[in-house]
Amino acid sequence: MVLTIAAAIFVFGLLVLVHELGHFITAKMTGMRVDEFAIGFGPKLVSVQRGETRYSIRAIPLGGFNDIAGMDPEQNDAGSRGYCAKPVGSRMIVILAGSFMNFVLPVILFFGIFFFAGINTPSTEPILGTVLAGKPAAEAGLESGDRVLTVNGQPVATWSDFVNGVKDEGGEPVALTVERQGEQLAVTVTPSYDNSAKRAMVGVMGTVNTRYPGFVESVSLAFHQTGAIIYAMIAALCKILMELSGAELAGPIGVAQMAGEVAQMGFVPLLNFAAFLSLNLGIINLFPIPALDGGHFLTLCVEAVRGKPLSPKALQYTQSVGIILLILLMVLATKNDLVRVFMGG
Repeated sequence: MVLTIAAAIFVFGLLVLVHELGHFITAKMTGMRVDEFAIGFGPKLVSVQRGETRYSIRAIPLGGFNDIAGMDPEQNDAGSRGYCAKPVGSRMIVILAGSFMNFVLPVILFFGIFFFAGINTPSTEPILGTVLAGKPAAEAGLESGDRVLTVNGQPVATWSDFVNGVKDEGGEPVALTVERQGEQLAVTVTPSYDNSAKRAMVGVMGTVNTRYPGFVESVSLAFHQTGAIIYAMIAALCKILMELSGAELAGPIGVAQMAGEVAQMGFVPLLNFAAFLSLNLGIINLFPIPALDGGHFLTLCVEAVRGKPLSPKALQYTQSVGIILLILLMVLATKNDLVRVFMGG
């Protein structure tokens, strides 16, 4: 539980910090007055005043905000430095900068992973790598470095032999013979069915072979990896919209649970997860839904075409619609989270 909470705070905090930093930097660059830069919502835990801006960390780490003067034209007390007083182009830059930073972060994370941790390719040898705590393998006493010799009496020569021997048992006890430091041990492990993988698993990962690319190759691989994930995400989102299915949506509870599970595998997998989630946040924030950055950008496009902003009443109406849509999505995502956590669905 402690690891799950720590991993969730790290991931959410990193993503929110980068996103809000994009808005903050571009607002300052375009001459806007930023009254507060906050990570989190709710009561302030830490607050420091530097110049005209207050920097704060708040109690609920599920978001953040920039209090930019003049976001509401009727309450602009910053004159020409107010958001509403700046050209449409400047406001567009500020609105899009948050999502832009969510696309930049994964490139940086993937570069760091490739350059410092290397590229891991799965080994074909039937040797246990990571043994996940609390899973059947760990409870049965299996350890990292164990070489699997047999599964239910059948010889095992490759990692695939081991995986295929376990996944078909579906909850029945499996008799393993493993070699540990030159000694053969008999171990019985009962696989548990994993709903996401749709097969029985014991909670282990194989060993990997590591290659360290150079600086230039790491940069190239980072961009390639980011692009591939964006393409896959857009394809998945299109499928969800076409099928009108929200079964795969996850809310804060589900993301926190996944962060905890990934954190058990190590810090590098957690960085991979943060990169994946950052891209997800960047894409979703660009949806043309009022109350999201994409919705704000759409209203700015309308203003650019009309030559004047939408009326306060029209803006209030679109914002209300957007908030209702977001609440409905959050309710659906939270329902999915609760089903996964308490019913294993």
